[in-house]
Amino acid sequence: MKLDTDTRSRIIATARDMFHGRSYADVGIQEICIGARVQKGSFYHFFPSKQELVMAVIDDMAEDWAHGFVAEAFDQNLPPVERLDYMIDAAYYWQKAASDIKGRMPGCLFGNLALEMSTRDDVMRAKLNAVFDKARDRFRATLDDAVHIGALAAMDTEATATAMLAYLEGIILLAKTRNDPEVILVLGPAIKTLRIELSH
Repeated sequence: MKLDTDTRSRIIATARDMFHGRSYADVGIQEICIGARVQKGSFYHFFPSKQELVMAVIDDMAEDWAHGFVAEAFDQNLPPVERLDYMIDAAYYWQKAASDIKGRMPGCLFGNLALEMSTRDDVMRAKLNAVFDKARDRFRATLDDAVHIGALAAMDTEATATAMLAYLEGIILLAKTRNDPEVILVLGPAIKTLRIELSH
């Protein structure tokens, strides 16, 4: 039913904005219900718990990532090394847009949740790991393409892709700490210098 779909989507959108802007622990179910204009009964109809809701929020954000700027950045029609530049630019403009609207950088929702919850909730940690694994695979495919055409020298593409993801998450975290998206623009290009050698 469309009404059910709209209500569920409204709850997810409200929670996503609140979790991203503040924290998982800081946001309560009652506050989400008020923001989404739903009764608690409706909330529990769709989400038996707050944990179930955050899982849906992670899926929703991952879907936006996969079909939004991440898909654009890792477009197969772009030369492989240009994809890395595009990814940094996309991360910068995404954070800058949010900063311009709200006056502070929200950082990466997945990174924020990982920092807050990975030592407290194994189910959520596994869910976030799956998201990060998919992001790493995008980097690895790009590196494989770059090595294949000779744009980059041979390397351990899986380990390098993991290092690139960690670097990207790290500079977003640093930029959030400084409340300055320009950090991403300044430090981002160094991602192309990361390289893990093949083990022999």
